[in-house]
Amino acid sequence: MPWIKNKTMLTITQNPKKSPLRLFACKCPRCREGDMFRNKNAYALKETMKMNPVCPVCGQPLNIEVGFYYGSSYISYAVTVGLSAVTFAAWFFTIGFSLYDDKIFYWLAFNALLLVVLQPYLMRLARTGWLAIFVRYDRNWRLHKVKMPERVNEQQEKNW
Repeated sequence: MPWIKNKTMLTITQNPKKSPLRLFACKCPRCREGDMFRNKNAYALKETMKMNPVCPVCGQPLNIEVGFYYGSSYISYAVTVGLSAVTFAAWFFTIGFSLYDDKIFYWLAFNALLLVVLQPYLMRLARTGWLAIFVRYDRNWRLHKVKMPERVNEQQEKNW
């Protein structure tokens, strides 16, 4: 079925550009269609971080090198600080803070609870964001070959 965009017909090989917001659904950064994780439910805690070895749609390897996802902690930190700033601002403008009451402690408890509840999803989002830095979106991914990683050593992968 052809895609229709701005009253022009596009063929299947010319997909319309997928939104970067698809990365919030933990989709492959190369095709933005395939799921990065085996289980779509981030709150199935035994399987939260189990990833597909390659994208089921485009074949992009999702494990570029041993220990690659340690860098996702930078993304996770930035997202949690940003989320905390948003909740702080929302609390400040709706409830407010004062030197004469304990509202800041209520916000701290609320923010801590929110971050704990969102943690499984935030860990997945951080991995997706980290991979998206190194693997760019390819509009014509069906036409281009996948670049295989050079530094994968499967024997050493579980030795961290």
